[in-house]
Amino acid sequence: MSGINEFIDNEVKSNDVVLFMKGTPGFPQCGFSGQVVQILDYIGVDYKGVNILTSNELRQGIKDYSNWPTIPQLYVKGEFVGGCDIIREMFQAGELQALLSEKGVATKAA
Repeated sequence: MSGINEFIDNEVKSNDVVLFMKGTPGFPQCGFSGQVVQILDYIGVDYKGVNILTSNELRQGIKDYSNWPTIPQLYVKGEFVGGCDIIREMFQAGELQALLSEKGVATKAA
């Protein structure tokens, strides 16, 4: 299982913003992943989407990595932020935008 952990760790640490999701940003495969994609696209942040449906090992690996049971999972600057509900609540309260700006991640909607 260490190979998948290394892959996840590398994705999390080498991308400022990474979303582990079902499907891709252009074609989300579940409503929760779709909601987070809409939020990230709306605030205009560059992010990498990682499709966990490509492998069962990855699907389980990300849950073990974050100790979080659900997908999608958003990471900013190597730090786990949360899943769909948390991201939506943070976005609505303006906290997601503040976190991104605090971490030095550019957004288009300030």
